[in-house]
Amino acid sequence: MRDPDPEEARQSQEVPHYQEYQYRQSARENRYLEEPPKRKGGFAKKAAGIVAGALVFGVVAGGTMVGINLAAGSYVNKKSVEISKVETLPSVTAPDGAKSASTGGAFAGNDVSAIVDSSMPSVVAITSKVLYESQTWFGPMQREGVGSGSGFVVGKNDEELLIVTNNHVVQGADQLKVTFIDETAVDAAIKGTDADSDLAVIAIPLSSIPDETLSQIAVASLGNSDDLKVGQGVVAIGNALGYGQSVTVGYVSALNRTIQTDGGVNQDLIQTDAAINPGNSGGALLNMQGQVIGINSAKYSSTDVEGIGYAIPISKAQDIIDNLMTKKTRTQVANDKQGYLGVQCKNIDSVTSQQLGMPQGVFIYKIVEGGAASKSDLREKDIITKFDGQSIRTYDDLTNMLKYYEGGTTVTLTVQSLENGQYIEKEISVVLGSRPTETSQQ
Repeated sequence: MRDPDPEEARQSQEVPHYQEYQYRQSARENRYLEEPPKRKGGFAKKAAGIVAGALVFGVVAGGTMVGINLAAGSYVNKKSVEISKVETLPSVTAPDGAKSASTGGAFAGNDVSAIVDSSMPSVVAITSKVLYESQTWFGPMQREGVGSGSGFVVGKNDEELLIVTNNHVVQGADQLKVTFIDETAVDAAIKGTDADSDLAVIAIPLSSIPDETLSQIAVASLGNSDDLKVGQGVVAIGNALGYGQSVTVGYVSALNRTIQTDGGVNQDLIQTDAAINPGNSGGALLNMQGQVIGINSAKYSSTDVEGIGYAIPISKAQDIIDNLMTKKTRTQVANDKQGYLGVQCKNIDSVTSQQLGMPQGVFIYKIVEGGAASKSDLREKDIITKFDGQSIRTYDDLTNMLKYYEGGTTVTLTVQSLENGQYIEKEISVVLGSRPTETSQQ
């Protein structure tokens, strides 16, 4: 593996990255193992521009909004979801001699090997491949990037093994591969994602996992993050820097630390001095009983200071995870069969939301005549916040979702619609169209 070429990184305009603590994230979160330009770039924005130029997924970005005078209102409709029964593999058990988190979680002789040995069978490494395009002097060029992340097993149903990770680990991935404790690597698919909480569940067919590997896998034991106290010991396990599983230790240094994501969503996170490095995202933060009490996220880590890492509290994530586990597993659709929505849109980020008094989401400023949206109850100036029950915040989220739906599929969009000066939440069914030909897209 060679080090990144700084000159290549400087010239590249297509390298993806994720935001860090207070809007920025190290580019190593999606560490490139092949052709690895190492650079903090603006992939999220550039990718949106690239995809918008090609109109690949039938959602056209562009245009500006002038003179919008809208009153704000946000209404949340909590829709109950019936959770299907999920069977489990053998669960991780607390190691002998491990101290209870309620006693302060002090390290027993600074040795956490028993905790690691009992928990490692539930933790996996995730590798994602992303295809991205750029415009060069020689015309369009497509390249492949490889990123790394982590996850942990939460259960299985009759046909699949289910794994929790961060949404940003799998977002935009064209291919996912999971590596288990015995170094066996198996293809995985996205089951459900939630952009607001930065959570995702991915699935692997049980038939794809060798029996010998399956016998070594365990389901993670979930703890109660609400019982945590500052000063308790914690252990972080994950695929740091994409080099394979590694372990760091530390203490809970703060609870309910409010951090704002790049999408403007506030999250109350666990703060720890255990190192949370790029590649650790989606991995397990354990208490001294070997229970998962947090989901690590390098997305919020800072390169400006040392000894500060963050994790999503498991108690706050549990309901979302349960919901995502019930979703239909998604597989990417061939480009010529992908669904087409037929809208032109613009992101409403946190800054725009505050300035104009509008909900965050994807603002529809034009509905394409004859497109799928024109045949539905969608209206111009509606703001899309969910696609098929899964939260979206940006144009990229929307286009990534469309990769998994064929034309002719009926989907439900949750939108904020302006009525009498206030935004009202609605659910609108749309039958997706087929992707236009290159000629008809001009």
